[in-house]
Amino acid sequence: MVLDKLKDAVRKFLTGSNVYEKAVNDFLNDLTIELIRSDVNVKVVANLTERIRNRLTNEKPPSMIERKEWFISIVYDELVKLFGGDKEPDVFPSKFPYIILLVGVQGSGKTTTAGKLALFYKEKGYKVALVGADVYRPAALDQLTQLGQQIKVPVYGEPGNQDAVKIAKNGIEKFLKEGYQIVIIDTAGRHGYGEEQKLLEEMKNIYETIKPDEVMLVIDASIGQKAYALAQQFHQVSPIGSIIVTKLDGTAKGGGALSAVVATGATIKFIGTGEKLEDFEVFNPKRFISRILGMGDIETILEKIKSVQEYEEIQKKVEDALTGKGKLTLRDIYKQIITVRKMGPLRKVLQLVPGFSMLTIPDEQLKLSEEKMNKWLHIMDSMTYKELDDPSVIDRSRIRRIAYGAGVSPEDVKELLQYYDVLNKTLKNLRRRKDLGKLLFKQ
Repeated sequence: MVLDKLKDAVRKFLTGSNVYEKAVNDFLNDLTIELIRSDVNVKVVANLTERIRNRLTNEKPPSMIERKEWFISIVYDELVKLFGGDKEPDVFPSKFPYIILLVGVQGSGKTTTAGKLALFYKEKGYKVALVGADVYRPAALDQLTQLGQQIKVPVYGEPGNQDAVKIAKNGIEKFLKEGYQIVIIDTAGRHGYGEEQKLLEEMKNIYETIKPDEVMLVIDASIGQKAYALAQQFHQVSPIGSIIVTKLDGTAKGGGALSAVVATGATIKFIGTGEKLEDFEVFNPKRFISRILGMGDIETILEKIKSVQEYEEIQKKVEDALTGKGKLTLRDIYKQIITVRKMGPLRKVLQLVPGFSMLTIPDEQLKLSEEKMNKWLHIMDSMTYKELDDPSVIDRSRIRRIAYGAGVSPEDVKELLQYYDVLNKTLKNLRRRKDLGKLLFKQ
């Protein structure tokens, strides 16, 4: 898979015994080496590592998160930003008709990608058409026509005409008159036979004549270091709106695509993952980076950080209760138990809480606490929303019903309700005494 060795670097960093500072430096060196080996532009790599180091200097890890895990989350976050952000790109046109101009180097799979893109939109219910404006490659129009017949999408071309600008203009006019919503123009690719400047000039003329709604740069995943300069050249003649990465089938390294993103400021919208027309999907930056760094490791860390943020929200509710701004409900207790359980084994969680790390708690008590948390969750699962929000309505008959539904004894239900009453009375007393520190365990 793309940048596969980074997974090993992540595991080595998280499980290694080196001191934190050395482990960070070693990982950043590994990251730099692997990104460059994977054809990411050197300047891009240098800027990335600089941003990571700046965040390490200027930010503090959240409470109850180990520094190594926090560091990996920063690396993940910065890589996701490079690839376009934390959500899938918006791939559906906001207006019609919508003209898409495909550009790219020869051999990038542009014509096949035109067919894949047309199929993608056709399957979403749009009326799609293709225009073959590649007048340099003899078989280009024949290939596009065959693809169009295969997916039942019309193709416009003018065999023998060498005026690509005219072909593009005529094709668009024809299909717009016929009510087509999306028109995709396949253009000639740049190649190394002395025609580069001529093709770039042609690209500029097509762009200025048809004024497309979006220019998509098609990049071969294995294109290498030259992707950065290539993307810049295309961007200068026809501003790139988005990028499609082809041949990302598990063998290509893919770093060139990242370089193209940085060079143009565009985002990756689609990726081609195989030879079939169906091997085409919307690009998801978070999922892609998770694969690069090791899906399991990253998801575990991100889930833990999310849990800590939820825990801090609960702590805020406790503070509000202490200051008289609110009251804790059984819903809050339920959420607190769920959050603590997601953060890991109880002993490890308590060791990370300020104040608790100095305490020695017997394993028997911790085991009992784990069992009690499970039991209380079952009890609250058997309650109605009204009972969770206002436990004062719970009488003997409700206790029996809740206990039966949870598979526990009525005494277990009473124990939870007693805990809830004691907690709120404690909060009330502390509020009177303005002694916030005893409950919040702040040092």
